[in-house]
Amino acid sequence: MVDLSDLLTDLADESAQLDALVAPLPVADWARPTPAPGWSIGHQIAHLAWTDHVALLAATDPEAFYATVTAAPDVTRLVDVGAEEFLAPPAELLARWRAGRTALVDALAAVPAGGKLPWYGTRMSATSMATARIMETWAHGADVADALDVVRPDSHRIRHVAHLGVRTLGHGFAAHGREAPTAPVRVELVGPGGEAWSWGPADAADRVTGPARDFCLLVTQRRHRADLALVATGSVADEWLDVAQAFAGPPGDGRRPDGGIGAGA
Repeated sequence: MVDLSDLLTDLADESAQLDALVAPLPVADWARPTPAPGWSIGHQIAHLAWTDHVALLAATDPEAFYATVTAAPDVTRLVDVGAEEFLAPPAELLARWRAGRTALVDALAAVPAGGKLPWYGTRMSATSMATARIMETWAHGADVADALDVVRPDSHRIRHVAHLGVRTLGHGFAAHGREAPTAPVRVELVGPGGEAWSWGPADAADRVTGPARDFCLLVTQRRHRADLALVATGSVADEWLDVAQAFAGPPGDGRRPDGGIGAGA
C-alpha cells in the first residue's frame, strides 16, 4: 500500500515540474492554445488551481464544498467556469496555484486515517485524492507540453497515473453507458526506467501491455489509442481501450488519431 506522505511528496514534485515549465514563459505564451478546445496554457494552470481549491474545501470544510456544487447554475460547466474564474495574469495565477497546492498537501496530510472526503458523485480517502491530483497535474501538464512542443521526461510518478487508470476500468465503461465487465484484465506496463509494472491476475485471458507512458496518455485521454504502442488481448481489454477514463465525470471526446485535437479532461 502506498504511504500518504510519499504520495504527497510526489504530488508536490509533479506540480514543481510543471511549475518549472511555465514559470519562465513570457506573458504572451500563457495565451497559447492547448489541445483542449478554448483552453490556453493559462486556463490549464487556472484549472489546476481551481481544482486544488475545491479539493482543499473538501478536506477542510465539506459544507463549503457542497455549497460550490449547489450554487452552480449549471453543474455540467463547473470545470470550465472554475478555470475562467481562476484565470488571472501569469504572476498572480502562479502565486495562487502555488499557495493553493501547498495548502492542499498540508490539508491532506492532516486528514484522519480512514477519513473520507466529499467529491463529485463519490467520497474519497486522502490517498485517493492525492493520487487523483497527481493524475490531473500530469495530464494537464501534458497539454501544456504539447502547446509548447516540448517532451517532458517521465518519472516514477506516472505509476500513480497508471494505477488510477487500472482502478477506474469499471468507471470508464459506466461513463460511456456500458455495463462494467466482470472478467479480470491483466495490465503489464514498462516503466520509464525499464521496470515492469503489473496489475491483475497473471493468468487473466484479457490483457493490456505496452509502455507505461502510453497507457497513462490513453487513460487521461491525451492520445488516441491508434497513436499508442498498447496491445490489447481479448474482447474486454480491447473494448476498455476505447472507453478508458481515469478522471471523474462524463466521458470526454478524447483525441482524434494522428495527433488530432479533441476535448480533454
